[in-house]
Amino acid sequence: MNQPPAPDQELSEEEMRAALEEEMRRITVDDLLIQTVVSLINLAGRKAGLAPGSEDERDLVQVHSAIEGCRALVPLLEARHGDQLGPIRDALSQLQMAYAQMATAAGTPPIQSSGAGPTPPTSPPAAPQTPSNPPPQQPSRLWIPGQ
Repeated sequence: MNQPPAPDQELSEEEMRAALEEEMRRITVDDLLIQTVVSLINLAGRKAGLAPGSEDERDLVQVHSAIEGCRALVPLLEARHGDQLGPIRDALSQLQMAYAQMATAAGTPPIQSSGAGPTPPTSPPAAPQTPSNPPPQQPSRLWIPGQ
Protein backbone atom coordinates (compact mmCIF):
# COMPACT_ATOMS: atom_id res chain seq x y z
CA MET A 1 0.00 0.00 0.00
CA ASN A 2 1.35 3.44 -0.90
CA GLN A 3 1.98 5.89 1.89
CA PRO A 4 0.54 9.37 1.37
CA PRO A 5 3.27 11.94 0.78
CA ALA A 6 4.34 14.25 3.55
CA PRO A 7 2.52 17.61 3.44
CA ASP A 8 5.63 19.43 2.17
CA GLN A 9 6.46 16.77 -0.45
CA GLU A 10 5.35 17.41 -4.04
CA LEU A 11 3.59 14.64 -5.94
CA SER A 12 4.87 13.58 -9.30
CA GLU A 13 2.48 13.82 -12.25
CA GLU A 14 2.10 10.04 -12.18
CA GLU A 15 1.28 10.05 -8.45
CA MET A 16 -1.23 12.85 -8.93
CA ARG A 17 -2.88 10.96 -11.78
CA ALA A 18 -3.06 7.78 -9.65
CA ALA A 19 -4.58 9.71 -6.74
CA LEU A 20 -7.15 11.29 -9.05
CA GLU A 21 -8.03 7.90 -10.56
CA GLU A 22 -8.50 6.45 -7.07
CA GLU A 23 -10.76 9.36 -6.11
CA MET A 24 -12.82 8.89 -9.28
CA ARG A 25 -13.29 5.19 -8.42
CA ARG A 26 -14.39 6.04 -4.89
CA ILE A 27 -16.72 9.01 -5.40
CA THR A 28 -20.32 8.66 -6.53
CA VAL A 29 -22.47 11.01 -8.56
CA ASP A 30 -24.69 11.48 -5.50
CA ASP A 31 -21.62 12.54 -3.48
CA LEU A 32 -20.85 15.17 -6.08
CA LEU A 33 -24.48 16.35 -6.28
CA ILE A 34 -24.69 16.76 -2.50
CA GLN A 35 -21.38 18.62 -2.40
CA THR A 36 -22.54 20.87 -5.25
CA VAL A 37 -25.77 21.73 -3.45
CA VAL A 38 -23.89 22.50 -0.22
CA SER A 39 -21.37 24.64 -2.14
CA LEU A 40 -24.18 26.54 -3.89
CA ILE A 41 -25.93 27.21 -0.57
CA ASN A 42 -22.70 28.42 1.04
CA LEU A 43 -21.80 30.66 -1.89
CA ALA A 44 -25.34 32.04 -2.09
CA GLY A 45 -25.23 32.91 1.60
CA ARG A 46 -22.08 34.87 0.94
CA LYS A 47 -23.53 36.54 -2.18
CA ALA A 48 -26.58 37.43 -0.09
CA GLY A 49 -24.26 39.22 2.34
CA LEU A 50 -25.22 36.86 5.16
CA ALA A 51 -21.65 35.81 6.03
CA PRO A 52 -19.77 38.22 8.30
CA GLY A 53 -17.74 40.61 6.17
CA SER A 54 -19.53 39.76 2.92
CA GLU A 55 -22.10 42.56 3.01
CA ASP A 56 -20.37 44.39 0.13
CA GLU A 57 -20.51 41.23 -2.05
CA ARG A 58 -24.31 41.21 -2.28
CA ASP A 59 -25.52 40.04 -5.70
CA LEU A 60 -29.14 38.97 -5.77
CA VAL A 61 -28.93 37.63 -9.32
CA GLN A 62 -26.27 35.14 -8.25
CA VAL A 63 -28.27 34.26 -5.14
CA HIS A 64 -31.27 33.51 -7.34
CA SER A 65 -29.17 31.36 -9.68
CA ALA A 66 -27.79 29.37 -6.74
CA ILE A 67 -31.28 28.83 -5.33
CA GLU A 68 -32.56 27.62 -8.69
CA GLY A 69 -29.55 25.32 -9.08
CA CYS A 70 -30.25 23.77 -5.69
CA ARG A 71 -33.95 23.42 -6.47
CA ALA A 72 -33.02 21.54 -9.63
CA LEU A 73 -30.54 19.20 -7.94
CA VAL A 74 -32.29 18.33 -4.66
CA PRO A 75 -35.07 16.28 -6.35
CA LEU A 76 -32.38 14.09 -7.92
CA LEU A 77 -31.23 13.15 -4.41
CA GLU A 78 -34.65 12.59 -2.83
CA ALA A 79 -35.11 8.91 -3.70
CA ARG A 80 -31.90 7.65 -2.11
CA HIS A 81 -31.05 10.38 0.40
CA GLY A 82 -34.35 12.06 1.30
CA ASP A 83 -34.00 11.21 4.99
CA GLN A 84 -30.60 12.98 5.11
CA LEU A 85 -31.59 16.15 3.25
CA GLY A 86 -33.32 17.91 6.15
CA PRO A 87 -30.43 20.31 6.88
CA ILE A 88 -30.05 21.10 3.17
CA ARG A 89 -33.78 21.76 2.79
CA ASP A 90 -33.72 24.00 5.89
CA ALA A 91 -30.73 25.99 4.66
CA LEU A 92 -32.30 26.38 1.22
CA SER A 93 -35.58 27.58 2.75
CA GLN A 94 -33.75 30.14 4.88
CA LEU A 95 -31.83 31.32 1.84
CA GLN A 96 -35.03 31.65 -0.19
CA MET A 97 -36.66 33.71 2.57
CA ALA A 98 -33.61 35.95 2.90
CA TYR A 99 -33.54 36.43 -0.87
CA ALA A 100 -37.22 37.40 -0.97
CA GLN A 101 -36.78 39.86 1.90
CA MET A 102 -33.70 41.47 0.33
CA ALA A 103 -35.30 41.74 -3.09
CA THR A 104 -38.39 43.36 -1.57
CA ALA A 105 -36.27 45.74 0.55
CA ALA A 106 -34.32 46.71 -2.58
CA GLY A 107 -37.60 47.65 -4.23
CA THR A 108 -37.36 44.99 -6.89
CA PRO A 109 -39.70 42.04 -7.05
CA PRO A 110 -37.99 38.69 -6.46
CA ILE A 111 -37.12 36.87 -9.66
CA GLN A 112 -39.75 34.24 -10.33
CA SER A 113 -38.72 30.63 -9.85
CA SER A 114 -38.33 28.56 -12.96
CA GLY A 115 -41.67 27.35 -14.17
CA ALA A 116 -43.48 30.22 -12.46
CA GLY A 117 -42.59 32.89 -14.98
CA PRO A 118 -44.84 34.46 -17.56
CA THR A 119 -46.58 32.23 -20.04
CA PRO A 120 -44.51 31.95 -23.21
CA PRO A 121 -46.10 33.36 -26.34
CA THR A 122 -48.09 30.85 -28.31
CA SER A 123 -46.95 29.86 -31.75
CA PRO A 124 -49.29 29.89 -34.72
CA PRO A 125 -51.29 26.70 -35.18
CA ALA A 126 -49.40 23.95 -36.93
CA ALA A 127 -50.50 22.66 -40.31
CA PRO A 128 -52.58 19.49 -40.06
CA GLN A 129 -50.55 16.30 -40.29
CA THR A 130 -51.19 14.27 -43.41
CA PRO A 131 -49.14 11.66 -45.28
CA SER A 132 -47.97 14.43 -47.61
CA ASN A 133 -47.21 16.72 -44.64
CA PRO A 134 -45.47 14.55 -41.99
CA PRO A 135 -44.53 16.09 -38.62
CA PRO A 136 -41.09 17.71 -38.61
CA GLN A 137 -38.29 15.60 -37.19
CA GLN A 138 -37.20 16.80 -33.77
CA PRO A 139 -33.50 16.59 -32.97
CA SER A 140 -32.67 14.01 -30.35
CA ARG A 141 -32.20 15.44 -26.85
CA LEU A 142 -29.89 12.56 -26.01
CA TRP A 143 -26.28 13.63 -25.54
CA ILE A 144 -23.88 11.25 -27.23
CA PRO A 145 -20.15 11.65 -26.43
CA GLY A 146 -18.06 12.66 -29.40
CA GLN A 147 -20.92 14.12 -31.41
